[in-house]
Amino acid sequence: MGKTAGGAGKHLKKSAAQRVSAEMPELWVVVPVYNEAENFPAFYKSLKDNVRTPHTVVVVYDFEEDTTVPVVRELQKRDSALLLVKNETRGVLGALKTGLKHPTHGAALVTMADCSDDHSQVDEMFRLYQQGHHVVVASRYAPGGGQRGGPFVKKTLSRAAGMSLRLLAGVPTWDATNNFKLYSTEFLKQVEIESVGGFEVALELTVKAYQRRLAIAEIPTVWTDRVAGKSNFKLAKWLPKYLKWYWQGFRARLP
Repeated sequence: MGKTAGGAGKHLKKSAAQRVSAEMPELWVVVPVYNEAENFPAFYKSLKDNVRTPHTVVVVYDFEEDTTVPVVRELQKRDSALLLVKNETRGVLGALKTGLKHPTHGAALVTMADCSDDHSQVDEMFRLYQQGHHVVVASRYAPGGGQRGGPFVKKTLSRAAGMSLRLLAGVPTWDATNNFKLYSTEFLKQVEIESVGGFEVALELTVKAYQRRLAIAEIPTVWTDRVAGKSNFKLAKWLPKYLKWYWQGFRARLP
């Protein structure tokens, strides 16, 4: 079961019953890619094996020469719910912004194509959205969560950030920095993404939901480091940009 926290929100008060029509709201799976040909078949199989919620997969790529593109095009021959969308700019931030603008309704899930995320939790994340949550966090640091592999410094900093934002600022998740999150499109349409670096957009959106007193839920997840390809995470370059939203979280804390 998910662990729930946060208020109902002043601006987005639509009930779960109102949000669930006779036809189930659609889940949009947003996947930024960069030369993930080695990982994408296993990633795609993981989605199909684990996610029962009807969904569309939005694969966002930078350039036609990306090795992921022909792999996706081959899969598209038998899956009409698999979309290729070209990044409006370049880089992971542009891909995330492009992908998160694509959903028209329902909820958007961000997940990476490197097979690091556990897709067995996606249906539960969507169920929590249906209950009225605008952000659902797959948390590495909640009880029952964990990490397998990955750089020690990165793990230590992200854990410290999550714990301090939870315990000292009141942000209702232990893992504000994880990108494996689900967002309601209602929320996404009301905020502008201001991040200028890369993966810090997940922290930005979590803080902005907290600022608006929107309902946030989290469930534990186990993150596994990639086994193929190269990560595009650049800690030294992006850390100052994370710090901006980290301090915003403290400014938004409840009295």
